Amino acid sequence: MTDKQVLRAQLRQRRAAHDASISANLRALLFNRPPTALLELVPEGAVVSVYHPIPGEASPLGYARWFAEQGHPVALPWFAERGAPMAFKLWDNPFDESTLVPDPYGAMQPPPEADDAEVDVAIVPLVGFTLTGQRLGQGGGYYDKLLASRPNLVPIGLAWDCQLVDALPIEPHDRSLRAVVTPTRFYGPF
Repeated sequence: MTDKQVLRAQLRQRRAAHDASISANLRALLFNRPPTALLELVPEGAVVSVYHPIPGEASPLGYARWFAEQGHPVALPWFAERGAPMAFKLWDNPFDESTLVPDPYGAMQPPPEADDAEVDVAIVPLVGFTLTGQRLGQGGGYYDKLLASRPNLVPIGLAWDCQLVDALPIEPHDRSLRAVVTPTRFYGPF
């Protein structure tokens, strides 16, 4: 296994243990409204992408509802099939998850007939992050490819505090974040 694979496995375990330790009452209070520092990175009328969390990930669904209430179009990543490039589709009603369907990787996404979206701000999942905005993702490289092709897109990580690490093994294709939000801190902008 590579250093990245080993670190990714360790951080996934740390993330899962932390997530399991959070009570339902506390979880209901977390990530409901973006902090002011994050909002300063979101242009008026911007299309904001979130992700539908898999077990263990910090959930941006409260942010999706908040942005929708403020008039921002909200999008989710969308995959036609495994290995296909990541695209985005509008999520017309972030208050109703019943309209979503499983993607090829097991997360939820809008149905194929949902409108395509060009996102301006992406709230992105991560496995680990550093104080300088470096990100370790799930390993598929989808967000790195997106950020490489869209240099003006504002990527903001969402994480648990336990996902902060001193350093990450960075490769030339890895892209940094503009900021990271945890339950206790806002890191950035970088």
